[in-house]
Amino acid sequence: MSKKWSVGAVAVLAALTLAACGNSKSASSTSSSKPTLPLTYSSKKSAIKGGTLKVAEVNTAAFKGIWDNALTTNAEDADMMQFGNEGLFATDKNFKIVKGGAANLTLNQKSKTATIKINPKVKWSDGKPLVAQDVAYAYKVLANKGTASQYYTGSIANIKGIAAYHAGKAKDISGVQIKNKRTVVIHFKVMKPGMKTSGNGYFWENAEPYHYIKNVSFKKLASSDQIRKHPLFYGPYKLSKEVSGESVKWVPNTYYYKGTPKLKEIDVQVVSPDSIAAALKAHKYDVTYGLGSSTYAKVKNVSGYTMTGKKALAYDYLGFNLGKYDAKTGKNVMNKNAKMANPSLRKAIAYAMNIDAVEKKFSYGLGSRMTTLIPSAFSKYQDKSAKGFPLNLKKANALLNKAGYKKGKDGYRTDPNGKKLTIHLAEMQGNSNTQAIVKNYIQQWKKIGLRVTLTNGRFLDMNNFYEKVQANSSDVDMFEAAWSLSSEPSPMDLYSENAPFNMGRFVSKENTKLLNDIDSQKAFNTSYRVNAFKKWQDYMNKEAAYVPEIEVVQSYAVNNRVKNWSLSNASKDFNWAKVQVTSNSLSK
Repeated sequence: MSKKWSVGAVAVLAALTLAACGNSKSASSTSSSKPTLPLTYSSKKSAIKGGTLKVAEVNTAAFKGIWDNALTTNAEDADMMQFGNEGLFATDKNFKIVKGGAANLTLNQKSKTATIKINPKVKWSDGKPLVAQDVAYAYKVLANKGTASQYYTGSIANIKGIAAYHAGKAKDISGVQIKNKRTVVIHFKVMKPGMKTSGNGYFWENAEPYHYIKNVSFKKLASSDQIRKHPLFYGPYKLSKEVSGESVKWVPNTYYYKGTPKLKEIDVQVVSPDSIAAALKAHKYDVTYGLGSSTYAKVKNVSGYTMTGKKALAYDYLGFNLGKYDAKTGKNVMNKNAKMANPSLRKAIAYAMNIDAVEKKFSYGLGSRMTTLIPSAFSKYQDKSAKGFPLNLKKANALLNKAGYKKGKDGYRTDPNGKKLTIHLAEMQGNSNTQAIVKNYIQQWKKIGLRVTLTNGRFLDMNNFYEKVQANSSDVDMFEAAWSLSSEPSPMDLYSENAPFNMGRFVSKENTKLLNDIDSQKAFNTSYRVNAFKKWQDYMNKEAAYVPEIEVVQSYAVNNRVKNWSLSNASKDFNWAKVQVTSNSLSK
């Protein structure tokens, strides 16, 4: 799995994965009970031959439709293409890479290499075989500056020669060696403790159809017909039809190496979070992605459906605009004079947020306040002693007073230089309760004398939000967003100096040191790595450059005519090729 990011107003998917975060909260509920949702569902009835599976992607905005792992950065596209988009490696339930995928991986710590051997049965959806050139070329797509891929990070730069290629100083990547038609050897500068786990960021887990895109310039690749209109996949299904931003249709990839998929087609439709409950009651869809927590409350008892779910590899957070990304150097540059540069201001904002009350009212027991930037899904590495930022207005006021943010006659504070302080908050359009939630936080900040207004005076559409936040627009001082995470817990590719995804642009020598320690040679010792994670979490809470908000149990409604549905992380437990239906009409 690759690191993804998705954004939205006080919401969370992911995730990585992967769904629109603006949908996590809708109609209110005061229930604080924590429902237990099963990981799997399979109808006991006999399956029919063929059949159409109808999937709802619950989102407030259109998807982009960039059908390439290295070029898309939002969770919605990942959701829409998952039916054909299969990674190279198989995993077990703990995301450990195992044998049996499109390719097998062998790590050699002594030689500092990863050997990738491709299954000879694997073919692209045009019938051409998956070959070593496809795996090797994927690294060029990642690293070439023309693609501007956000997955070219400090982690991937651990591959020998890739930095020289990225800088335009070499035509090839010396550390990516094609050994034969089906074997690629990756040479690293140093080996890392997370390399045994999928989503580690140190090597890429996807391939590119070299024969199909080799003549497309890197700059035009993301907008090319090969990527946008007629993409190739080696997973179970292939793209048949797309209505831009609205829907996609998938049909079987008859060349799929694990056998012909069972369904005749899969139809995926973007559905507004405000209308999904009615749509399910009318039995229009088989499976939902991106259901909000309280939409769950509306639909959990709808006849003909079973609610499934699991703890999301995702969380939402409040970020602050602290600098810029320098594309020339590939580094984040922090501005010590940024409006939000004072840690006391950031911590005061965090302590004024009544996140526990918001969770209780809007998540129907599926959400919990985050106390660190490592979610509980990574229980081994999360610092369970951390308190995070529980509501404490007294503490928030004291922090601001001590830092010189003085209140005026109007009740609002000035900055330490005595100038009017207005903080611009970027929020993405969400569901019916997004405005209520954001209004609540603005009122909370007013209680401590902070004047907070929405960027442009309104909620932003998804694409505009992305553009402003990634560009560190001057009219964005802070923003609410969400991570859909990879399955390896290292935060390196999200919060390091070299991470394009570090969109707040927080940089410090201590942060770099602590992140490097998490992924150091010493961290091959698990207890050492656990302690390194704890130190980083403590430091980030002290700096409050990013404020962790809420993590959720992500729910999925599954129609009772569906067979072989699973949320298991293990490749052997779930594959879209195995999913079937038991009738031509949805169960009521």
